Amino acid sequence: MSGFAGFSGFLVRRLLGAAVTLLAISVIIYVVFYAAPGNVAQITCGPRCSPAQVQQVAEQLRLDDPLYVRYWDFLQGIFVGHDYSTGTGTEHCAAPCLGISYQSDQQVTALITAKLPVTGSLALGAMVLWLLLGVGTGVLSAWRRGRVSERVLTAVTLAGTATPVFVIGLLLMIVVCGQLQWLPFPQYVNFADDPTQWAWNLLLPWLSLALIEAAKYARLTRSSMLETLADDHVRTFRAYGVGERSIIGKHALRGAVAPVIALNANDFGSMFGGAVLSETLFGLPGIGRELVHAVKVVDLPVVVGMVMVTGFFVVLANAVADVLYAVADRRVVLS
Repeated sequence: MSGFAGFSGFLVRRLLGAAVTLLAISVIIYVVFYAAPGNVAQITCGPRCSPAQVQQVAEQLRLDDPLYVRYWDFLQGIFVGHDYSTGTGTEHCAAPCLGISYQSDQQVTALITAKLPVTGSLALGAMVLWLLLGVGTGVLSAWRRGRVSERVLTAVTLAGTATPVFVIGLLLMIVVCGQLQWLPFPQYVNFADDPTQWAWNLLLPWLSLALIEAAKYARLTRSSMLETLADDHVRTFRAYGVGERSIIGKHALRGAVAPVIALNANDFGSMFGGAVLSETLFGLPGIGRELVHAVKVVDLPVVVGMVMVTGFFVVLANAVADVLYAVADRRVVLS
């Protein structure tokens, strides 16, 4: 009973910490972008607008209100929704409302919802592959330590860590899609429309990202397993005649689970923020490409909303990692 109470307290602390972190992120993001120099009303209206038209746009967007008032309205919109003036009437933006795009007059939440499945598909598939490739390579490298195969695997993982994703992605597209024609050039297909084509078209981006990330997991798994294999209790198991496969599978691999969980959660959350390069390279219409476009046209509500969503996934992924870490190692609960 005391163990359950301890874990419940740990869970509450992590949730409260995540909530405070998200609030701090929202304040920083909003102040940084909306306090930046530049006439947002002029940019939104266009270069040919008269001063009167620019002033009308500023009033419609409430840009003359103090920054703290606009932030409070933004925060209210997330929890209870918000009403926006369209010039001819009023539009209600239901919670969670992240604002209205200056350029398209669409709700930012709707824009993000439309792009999220693309980035989510890219991150989820790549994560599965980098765990399989990375952990598998790390286990094999630790098992074959001191042999030629282990040195080859170590060299490959080092090369993977040092290679940028756009280099591997470009090479794979040229060779696999262009010359060999084993895979189609990537284009996003909705999972509900055709699951097979969805996976087939995303396989190349998944491989490109997984080959980069798998190198880190291979090195982490290998070092964690070698550390566990050097412990006294493992030597005792060997002295009692326990097989090497059993030692690696039941004991050494268990010691590598916790650090892999922590690293994976961080990488998965960061994928939503780091998808700009991969989505641009492969032409995938996800959050990354939309964010680049919003920055180019200075569409601040879209920029703030997408950065907020990215921060949310990073914080959520790390909170989940903390919980899984505590489940794998109950000593974390007492720390």
